[in-house]
Amino acid sequence: MTERLFKPYQFAAEEKIGLDRDGHFVLPGLLTEEACEQLIEALSQIQAMPRADEEYLPSRFSAEYNAYLEGLIAHPQMLELVRNVLGEQIRYDHCVALNRAGGNGGSAWHSHEYADDDPSLGFLRVFFYVNGFQADDGGLKVVCGSHLYRDAGIRAESDAELIEGWMAGKVHPQTGVGLAIEELSVPRGTVVLMWTHAAHGVNARKEGSDMRWCVVYAYRNPGRESRARWLSEEFEKKHIEGAEGLMSLY
Repeated sequence: MTERLFKPYQFAAEEKIGLDRDGHFVLPGLLTEEACEQLIEALSQIQAMPRADEEYLPSRFSAEYNAYLEGLIAHPQMLELVRNVLGEQIRYDHCVALNRAGGNGGSAWHSHEYADDDPSLGFLRVFFYVNGFQADDGGLKVVCGSHLYRDAGIRAESDAELIEGWMAGKVHPQTGVGLAIEELSVPRGTVVLMWTHAAHGVNARKEGSDMRWCVVYAYRNPGRESRARWLSEEFEKKHIEGAEGLMSLY
């Protein structure tokens, strides 16, 4: 795949410091308009597919159901961005569609696991927010610095429960500032990078809002098992141009 995925951008040492400090980094409007259009087409196909096999859902194994999404796994610009964060030794982990229609209830607060006891092994999620979102309408919520606790068990059904529970008394391990919830708003074509241990949730989508098109790609440094590795045996063995060495567990 040679079509440009991203517009010109910068992700160098200063941006990496910001990601490592906050747990997420926003690249507003990074996707090209052509990529946005193709992503909407691909995600529309995923959305329309029946949930016939609960063990092999199109939304959870999205790249295995759509050629365009498959092709982005090893897109040169994708791999350049991911390697700027994780270094040269990376593995593809999963591709999941996170479309949210009007009236969708959002997502409770949570974090994810990977090598909880070894900070040298990173796990990065790359979210494509194709048509963006407003904070109060399917918006992503984060807690800067939460990832540094490397706690895979962060769970809360509401902001209040998170504040009164897991966040209570905690400060940012680097800055010493008390942890706080931040609600994001991003424009069309935005890419958000996020470390796997970062606490995050999603506000409800308003009734009458259009579909919030979103897909997340995940990559990691090899070295541990990954419970989020949604990858069929057949797909792991499939030849994908540019993905040599990316698909195995280790």
